[in-house]
Amino acid sequence: MKALIESIVTPLVDHPEDVKVTEKEEDSKLVYHLTVNQEDVGKVIGKNGRIAKAIRTVVYAAKTDKQKRIYLDIM
Repeated sequence: MKALIESIVTPLVDHPEDVKVTEKEEDSKLVYHLTVNQEDVGKVIGKNGRIAKAIRTVVYAAKTDKQKRIYLDIM
């Protein structure tokens, strides 16, 4: 899942070396924290959050474990 998030976000940003995805597992959910360069935050979020919503839609559709929910935080 980390590779999927990185492969979606890397072409969108100007500083691909600063793209970092960390995974935190909790009882009933998996939380992925996406960190990008401060200059690229707007590109990842998009106008009215459209790009962020599209990224989340793809990630949520690709989940493999039916028991745990997946959350994506963009920082």
